[in-house]
Amino acid sequence: MSKVLVTGGSGFIGAHCILQLLAAGHEVRTTVRNLAREGEVRAMLKEGGAEPGPALQFFAADLEKDAGWAEAVAGCDYVLHVASPFPPAAPKDENELIVPAREGALRVLRAARDAGVRRVVLTSSFAAIGYGQKPQKAPFDETNWTDPDGDDVRAYVKSKTLAERAAWDFIAREGGALELSTVLPVGVFGPVLGPDYSTSILLVQRLMDGAMPGAPRLSFGIVDVRDVADLHLRAMTNPAAKGERFLAVAGDFLRVQEIAKILKARMGAAGRRVPTGELPNWLVRIAARRDEAVQQILPELGKIKNGSNAKARRVLGWAPRSNEDAIVATAESMVRLGLLKG
Repeated sequence: MSKVLVTGGSGFIGAHCILQLLAAGHEVRTTVRNLAREGEVRAMLKEGGAEPGPALQFFAADLEKDAGWAEAVAGCDYVLHVASPFPPAAPKDENELIVPAREGALRVLRAARDAGVRRVVLTSSFAAIGYGQKPQKAPFDETNWTDPDGDDVRAYVKSKTLAERAAWDFIAREGGALELSTVLPVGVFGPVLGPDYSTSILLVQRLMDGAMPGAPRLSFGIVDVRDVADLHLRAMTNPAAKGERFLAVAGDFLRVQEIAKILKARMGAAGRRVPTGELPNWLVRIAARRDEAVQQILPELGKIKNGSNAKARRVLGWAPRSNEDAIVATAESMVRLGLLKG
């Protein structure tokens, strides 16, 4: 089997990619900023049902520094570049996100090219597709690109867009024989393996804890982390994925109120605190004055968007779980790990 480097193995998507690579028999390496996190990552993998042992090696490497990348990628056939900063609150300076995302992607691509890696699969985001544009009735797809200068474009969205653009430019200009594919997930849900999980899962946690008085008028796409990992593996080895983008979305975008109703209906006693009423926009704007996480969603209030998974299904045979299954799996894992109040 192949030798694969997964950057950001301590992250939500990264850990699930490692699980699936190990299950498929690959030899896996992963990078963390500090090797002190190795025990934590191994605990997450154990929660996911793996006992990797020597089949998994750890390397210290930071997206903002050159050190460690050449060693991490040496001898690898493929790289899954999953690591990227995604804070729960916006930074004071957008470059705190943009620079490490863009420069980190270029560092990884450069090291991969120099080491003779066959293909890099870069984790981008719907953030690089569906923002800074006029509203459209048709679902967004891989032909769409976010306008980084658009009115509704915040730092994270800009960072993902500019990082992916920089990656494609690098391949075109100086990639040599290196191939690139990108995977662009919407909001990533699914089984949590430990206390380090994606920011989108905070929504389920807040709904389940009763920390939200109601549902903001917000809609977004949903995809299970296990299906995101599966799409990375398909894009890694399928010849048809070379030079292509793949939007990872399970089905139609859902309103937060619809997510709340699924949790209420499916989670029994654990869902007793979930609010199912919708909040007026003015109330959310008041809440945003005190909560930076709420500030992040203000440009999206009331907007209706959708995304298509037709390309991933057609080209790679991808078959994701339903929205409802992804949401319920998230909540069940949080209950199991004791990550909810009360």
